[in-house]
Amino acid sequence: MRKGELFIKDEIIWRDVMTFYYEKVCGFLYSEARCLDDKDFEFWIRHYDKSVEFWMPSWDDDGNLTSNPRTEISLMYYDSRDGLEDRVFRIQTDRSGASSEPDPRTLHSISNIEITDASKESCSVRYNWITKSFRYNKVDTYFGVTFVELIVNSDENYAISRKKVILKNDYIDHVLDIYHV
Repeated sequence: MRKGELFIKDEIIWRDVMTFYYEKVCGFLYSEARCLDDKDFEFWIRHYDKSVEFWMPSWDDDGNLTSNPRTEISLMYYDSRDGLEDRVFRIQTDRSGASSEPDPRTLHSISNIEITDASKESCSVRYNWITKSFRYNKVDTYFGVTFVELIVNSDENYAISRKKVILKNDYIDHVLDIYHV
């Protein structure tokens, strides 16, 4: 590989024509995770496009992921940013049975960030993650893989237009919320 090249699925993409730079994509994803750890939900929500689809499928009895969030059970599903904004409102105002006191302290680690496809308009990214959550003197661990589609918004910043979160350890003993993944 020559300087200035980036490999994406065995193809060479020249950085000079790319809108999506690996380092900037990583920084964007790290920023989103940091917002969750810092409970900065107002800034976190700005990482998402207005028409985002945020989906966490569930595993069926045969160990397969559900494939349609509209007809099968999902662990989470929001078909637009309005749903995420409502969830944030409920977390911040304690207007949800899923919210609990004290708030959990979380630590998100993301790794193996891979751009799987890119054009000037959008970028597909896959990454692994682990979240540690501390509450009631107990540490819970969640881990999985996430697939995101990034676009460039009107402010020339990245925005998530689609996010699919796969929770690998789905046997959990309490309610899971957006700040856990």
